[in-house]
Amino acid sequence: MSRKGLLGRLDRLEGDWVSGRLPAARPSRATVVLSLAARGGLLWWVAAAVLLLRPGRWRRAGLHAALAVGIALPCSHLLARLLLRRRPRADDLPARRALPETPTSSALPSAHACAAAAFTTAAALQAPPVAALAAPVAFGVAYSRVRTRVHWPSDVLAGAALGVLVAVATRRLVR
Repeated sequence: MSRKGLLGRLDRLEGDWVSGRLPAARPSRATVVLSLAARGGLLWWVAAAVLLLRPGRWRRAGLHAALAVGIALPCSHLLARLLLRRRPRADDLPARRALPETPTSSALPSAHACAAAAFTTAAALQAPPVAALAAPVAFGVAYSRVRTRVHWPSDVLAGAALGVLVAVATRRLVR
């Protein structure tokens, strides 16, 4: 992956921003656990299953959320294969070493943020009170990916935007 061009300039800009604003020290245990729990969308699949157990709009929220996550995750992985963006260079930082894995796939978009936004948006469209619970968790997942230095902020924003788009696009499928 080349460090030239638009993504290279964005990497340098974001690298300066991240290093100036986020500590390099190991993140809190809660941040690490949240990042790990959301791997592969597991956190969101469990939350959708819980919603599916309730009748009415809650079940619709769970169905829509599961559908949105199920579509958003493969889309984010496909885009990552096409966009080929390098992850932040931070292997020597305690923030990166907090995670048991060192991701080597393309960074753009963040699949964690994509699944979080897809779940939160889809569930909120069907049962707005879900947003009050899901949004802070989704934000925490997105933050954890930048805090542990496995994603650039723009990777997380792109993933979240993709997740929202998928949730909105799939809304009619649940009616």
